[in-house]
Order: sequence, then structure tokens, then C-alpha cells
Amino acid sequence: MHKQLSLLREFSVPLAAGVIAALFWANLAPEQYHHFLHDPLFAGLSVHFVTNDLFMAFFFGIAAVEITQSCLPGGDLYPLRRAVNPLLATVGGILGPVVLYLLLNAAFGAPALYRGWGIPTATDIALAWLAARFIFGKGHPAISFLLLLAIADDAVGLLIIALFYGDPLAPVQPQWLLLCGAALALCWGLRRARVASYWPYLIFGGTLSWFGLHEAHLHPALALTLVVPFLPHPPVEKRHMFDFDPDDLTPLSRFEHDWKLFVDLGLFVFGLVNAGVAFGSVGPATWLVLASLLCGKMIGIVGFGLMGSKLGFPLPIGVGLRELFATGLVAGIGFTVALFVAGEAFPDSETGSSAKMGAMLSLLSFFPAALVMKMRGPKRGGA
Repeated sequence: MHKQLSLLREFSVPLAAGVIAALFWANLAPEQYHHFLHDPLFAGLSVHFVTNDLFMAFFFGIAAVEITQSCLPGGDLYPLRRAVNPLLATVGGILGPVVLYLLLNAAFGAPALYRGWGIPTATDIALAWLAARFIFGKGHPAISFLLLLAIADDAVGLLIIALFYGDPLAPVQPQWLLLCGAALALCWGLRRARVASYWPYLIFGGTLSWFGLHEAHLHPALALTLVVPFLPHPPVEKRHMFDFDPDDLTPLSRFEHDWKLFVDLGLFVFGLVNAGVAFGSVGPATWLVLASLLCGKMIGIVGFGLMGSKLGFPLPIGVGLRELFATGLVAGIGFTVALFVAGEAFPDSETGSSAKMGAMLSLLSFFPAALVMKMRGPKRGGA
């Protein structure tokens, strides 16, 4: 049973199943689907709220674990010099899609679509990793480069969501951020006291952080990203991304181990809630998001990656121009975070459905990436 669950998680089957179910439901019984999302489930809370405001706090919390571990001594983003090129590529992978989105919108779009500029900024770590495994082969250095880029990319994506995608109808109430400050102080105190369980951090720090963000009209799904960096961890990181070290029993590692299965399987509900768009929803926002993910990501990552090499921060051994182009294309798989931002940018609107269609179609970037790697001889790296 454990082996079957691992395969389901590795190949993102729950998310894909949720997306497929949502597409069928939203097109065959749209009114029923709408009621499922927004009618009160319990205590006045809807499925949409429970998924996007509560469950996604754990999704972003797990992402924060990967970012935190990667920045520790021995991690994939430590020391800084080692991470300079993927970090520069990350800057390109954010600026490229944003600039292209704004330019295309100015030329062919409409003022109402401006708010969607943040949708194509993030990369879906799990799906991009899966695509890279197929394209490059297991163990290829381009996969590590892509994962470093995607993790840094999502860290910036979290900041973009926090700063730019609060409720447009409710102005920010900064005084409530004092609760977030109290959460940080509490977590710092717990760490100073060497509390060896992650539960007090989650229950007290996480709750304070969630209510602070919610009442400040910032997105509460980011609550655990403030708490996770305070969880005690080993002084030196000995594992790579997505690996589990059975000897690491620190709160940071235990939190990831205990909650990752819940998050991976829960992505079925996320897909069910966020991917229900009508097949006729294709519109200007679809092409803006899709072009920005496919072309903007690739242009930005290739441009800034080459610039890093010129500045003396080389690409990894085994990653040449062809691999860099393919990596830029694979990074255009926005999917999960792009769906999330699309829902925040254009809540409950036809435009939101159109933008989500572009985010889902970004899976097509797998094919040009694979073609690039097939164009001139066999791919390098392990199979």
C-alpha cells in the first residue's frame, strides 16, 4: 500500500484526478458545481474557503520547508555563490513573464486584465520535476538546476501573493499584522526554549499568523510560511530536495514528513475546487497567461542564465544552451500556483476561468522542451 501511495504522489495523480473531475463536473452540471464550491459546508464555511484558505496553508508550509532546508549549510542554495546562477535565472523567470504579459495586454488585451500579471510568475515544482525526469533522464544536472530555480521562484511567488493579491474589495488593515508579529515572537521564544515538537509552533504561532493575515485582508494561506523557518532544524542539511532523512528527527523534518502525504493527497480537492472551468472559457486571458508562461519564462531564464555565466557564475556542468532552453520551457508549467493566483486575481468571474485555462494549458510546454532535447543527438545524463 505504501508503494502504491508513493507512486500516486510521485506522479501527481491526485492533482490530475481532481482537475479531470472538476472539468467534467463544471461542464456537465455547472450550477451543481457552483453550489458545491460556495454553499456553506459547516459553521458557515464553504468548500472553496476550506480548500484555498485553510488547506493551502499546509501546501505553502511544505513549500516553505523546502526553501528553508535549501538555504541551510549543506543545502542546495548554500553557499550563495553556488546558487547565484539559478537565482539570476529565477529573476529572469519572473520578470520575463510579467513583462511579456504586460506588453501583450497593452497591445491586444484590456485594462481589466492587468491584475493577472502575477499568474505566470510561479513554477509548479512537482509537475516541472516530473516533466524534467522524462525529458532529461534521472540524475541529469539540469533537474537540480530546475528545482533550485523553481523553489526560489515559488518563494518570490509567495511574496507576490501576499503583497498584491489580497481582497480588492477590502483594503489592507495593517494593524492586524501585529498578530503576525506576535506569532513570530512566540515562535522565536519556542525555539529559544528548544521546544522539540512542531505542534506548539503550528497551534499557537500558526493560528495567530492565520488570523493576523486574514483580518489584515492579506491571504491567510501564507500563515505557515512565517512559522516554518523557526522550526528547529539540524545545523547542517544532509539531504537533497524531496528526499527524506530517517535520522533527522528535528521538528522541521518531522513536520514535512507528517504532513506531506496529507498535502499530496489533498491536492485532489484543490484541483476539484480550482480547475472547474468551462471548455468555452478560452479568451484573451488564456492566451496572455499561456504565452507568458511558455515564452516569457523561457526568454527570461535563458537570458538571465547566460548573463550569470558571463558574470562569472557558470551553469552547472552538463547544462549547455540546449539544456537551458529546455529548462526554461519546463519551468513554464505554472499549474498549481498559477491556478491559485488566477482565482485570487479574478475571483468568480469569466476572466478567472479564462486565465485558469491558460494555466492548465501550460502543461503543453512539456512538448517543445522534449523537442529541443531531441533536436541534436541524444540527451545527456543518466537514464
